[in-house]
Amino acid sequence: MSAGRRTGAAAGPPNKGQQDSNEAAARQRILEAAFAAFVKNGFAQASMLEIATQAHVSKRELYALVGNKEELLVACIQTRARRLEAPVDLPSPLDREALRKLLTSFGTQIIREVTEPTVVATFRLAIAEAVHAPEVARVLDSIGRETVRSALRKIMAEAIACGLLRGRSSELVERFGGLLWGDLMVGLLLGLTEQPTPREITHRARAAAAAFLQLHSPA
Repeated sequence: MSAGRRTGAAAGPPNKGQQDSNEAAARQRILEAAFAAFVKNGFAQASMLEIATQAHVSKRELYALVGNKEELLVACIQTRARRLEAPVDLPSPLDREALRKLLTSFGTQIIREVTEPTVVATFRLAIAEAVHAPEVARVLDSIGRETVRSALRKIMAEAIACGLLRGRSSELVERFGGLLWGDLMVGLLLGLTEQPTPREITHRARAAAAAFLQLHSPA
């Protein structure tokens, strides 16, 4: 009897911690399967049944853990867009050298994360679905790109207040972005350029910061 009771106890329902862990693993599988399906078939043609099958969950579990197709898309982009978030504790630039180092560091992080193959694939998805599913681009812009722009605007506004830059923060953000990226992103999206090496990324960020300060520092 005691052996039977032990066997029954071992086969009982999982505890709360194990259940949460199982759900987290299932959700991760769902997001990976969904992203693969979106990239392969496009947002409109991606099948929820195919996603559930590839993730080894039922459609009921898929809807319970993540939601409908639009919510799946948002979750996929959010997962990748978090890599574009700037640190919340960015130091205030107190002099020209500190500003140069800050822009170089920020630029290095952004290029490193955005040029990752999965992030580039997300941008390709947004472009491919621009007509049939414009919400893809809107979500990517609001979750990913706006996070970067907002952090840069804060840096520029503080530098202007300290007398280190002249101009409007929003315009300076665009100009620094142009110097930082050049035609790199176009080449990556077209598959004509390989992901830059860490050394190439650092060199590009340093050059962009130096050129930007030369152009926009007060006389």
